[in-house]
Amino acid sequence: MINKISEPDIKEIKNVSKQLRRNVLMMIHKAQSGHPGGSLSCIEILNVLFNYCMKHYPRWDKDVNFNNRDRFILSKGHASAALYAVLAQCGYFKEEELMTFRQLGSRLQGHPCNTKLEGIEVSTGSLGQGLSISCGIALGLKLDKIESKVFVLMGDGELEEGNVWEAAMNASHNKLNNLIAIVDRNKLQIDGSTEDIKSIGDIRLKFEAFGWNALEIDGHNIEEIYYSLQKAKNSDKPFVIIANTIKGKGVSFMENNAGWHGKAPNDEQLKQALEELK
Repeated sequence: MINKISEPDIKEIKNVSKQLRRNVLMMIHKAQSGHPGGSLSCIEILNVLFNYCMKHYPRWDKDVNFNNRDRFILSKGHASAALYAVLAQCGYFKEEELMTFRQLGSRLQGHPCNTKLEGIEVSTGSLGQGLSISCGIALGLKLDKIESKVFVLMGDGELEEGNVWEAAMNASHNKLNNLIAIVDRNKLQIDGSTEDIKSIGDIRLKFEAFGWNALEIDGHNIEEIYYSLQKAKNSDKPFVIIANTIKGKGVSFMENNAGWHGKAPNDEQLKQALEELK
């Protein structure tokens, strides 16, 4: 039986999610570079995952439990601002460092780099590869008899890559029930609608056909995110969560607007966005 997340926790997650969104926007504004749309769409997912569902250690390799940590891979590496905001909130580094995002010499690279920053398992950014990487890590954990989970957050646009489906087949073949994929299904990519660019159809049925367990949820509903992650952790097969989200969530002029895939707000736009996120 999966316990429900408490009302006080839900309230806290909602409050923290607003602050995370504010930090994402301020980071991207300061750098005048970044990807606000897909960062804002996955905030609740990362917030619930890191704060309530995943074993991880901000002291990183200095923690005695380090080898038993759960692994997280950001396959949609362009949403690095969201991951950095969550890592700072969890105590991996001081929040002030967020304002160095995408600046020369910063540890907070435009795409996550594991040689620069603790909390980053692998460098990502080339879309379609995160699931393959996660398969390798999950298989390695099984061979080493380490009972940890591998979580990978993917964008829906990258499901157009054939590499993803080869990895899906590989995960099923190797019975990687320690692998949990989350698809940020915001239905937009850099050039427009995913269905106009290359329709990916019914994602749930596709993964189930490849031998996965699958669940479709509202990717901004705290209870559904928490329930799906707990269910996935007890799966007998690799598990995928298709999280229906809104690109640019929380900012009226960014929501469902593909133009905000990779564009920084100006001063006036930032002021309006922060006001909406009070």
